[in-house]
Amino acid sequence: MSALAWIAVCSLTVWVWLLLGQGFFWRTDQRLPVRGEPARWPSVAVVVPARNEADVLPMSLPTLLAQDYPGDAEIFLVDDCSGDGTGELARALAERCGGLPLTVVAPGEPEPGWTGKLWALRHGMAQARQRKPEFLLLTDADIAHEPDSLRELVAAAGTEGAGGFDLVSQMARLRVTSTWERLVVPAFVYFFGQLYPFRRVNAAGSRTAAAAGGCVLLRAGAAERARIPESIRQAVIDDVSLARAVRRSGGRIWLGLADRVDSVRPYPGLPDLWRMVSRSAYAQLRHSPVLLAGTVLGLGLVYVAPPAAVFAGLLSGDPVAAAAGGAAWAVMAGTYMPMLGYYRQSLWLAPLLPFTAALYLLMTMDSAVQHHRGRGAAWKGRTYARPEAAPEG
Repeated sequence: MSALAWIAVCSLTVWVWLLLGQGFFWRTDQRLPVRGEPARWPSVAVVVPARNEADVLPMSLPTLLAQDYPGDAEIFLVDDCSGDGTGELARALAERCGGLPLTVVAPGEPEPGWTGKLWALRHGMAQARQRKPEFLLLTDADIAHEPDSLRELVAAAGTEGAGGFDLVSQMARLRVTSTWERLVVPAFVYFFGQLYPFRRVNAAGSRTAAAAGGCVLLRAGAAERARIPESIRQAVIDDVSLARAVRRSGGRIWLGLADRVDSVRPYPGLPDLWRMVSRSAYAQLRHSPVLLAGTVLGLGLVYVAPPAAVFAGLLSGDPVAAAAGGAAWAVMAGTYMPMLGYYRQSLWLAPLLPFTAALYLLMTMDSAVQHHRGRGAAWKGRTYARPEAAPEG
């Protein structure tokens, strides 16, 4: 066989393994566990870190204020040095909408050794702990919740020590409206699931740990045992770090896709999506040039090689390369279809996954370049020159 054919066959082999041996990552059936209502509804403190979120807060905060929760619940919004009136807007929305009590706190600029979001969470959680809540709901300022969202999360967590979870996290459904969002956003969740298969995350005794930072229900006792957030204060990929810390401390975790929790943040153009991915991509690779090189080669073999083999094989008269590349491309597209269905997108987008993967490859390389230029991860006007990757669990 030609070298091209060998590459195509290797790619097909990898895709067969991914299809069957990577925790069925492509399935989208990991949804919030359904349990009966507890005999007593535990108290919950909702902590919302917010930095320059005036554009999205009117669409998200009222949904938290309107939570239909039978137990005690209140909201702590942390105004993280916003310059757009985020804190004042939050107070005005609470006064206008009513509902759950809201407290706005402003901790000031982060101390050295802290990333901004975790610094904000530290102060919000400290305020919340004064009320001695049994659960903490950590949710981003761009996340909108259906009225029964908190109720369902707490019920899904169950009772501590009786098969319950210490951490329940839902991957909020991201906005998919613009052309670039349709191309990039479902793939973002697909790639996340490939790295951290939800079924493996949810399996008892598994070493795989991950969470989705936009919606994390955390048992207060588990947070204390895992020393959250102090133990992960430098993490850029804070959600994965949080889940690993909870699992290392003996906690049970669950992660799945959301049906009633949505992100309202728009990413209308490619530059917006590029910044979202590149800000933390190299941190995910632990800032390792070796892992970066392996990622480039791996993405090339797994995603770019199949369509390249099809076209090159047809042009050069290499039927083995064309057939193996076509089979690998078909398996790839087939595993992507469930995620497109979850996002209510046309299944005809599935064959375009190699193009999207190539974009992610460029974003990852750009993330490494920015890091080595000393710019590190940048978000909301802050730059972390040498952020820590999520610690190993």
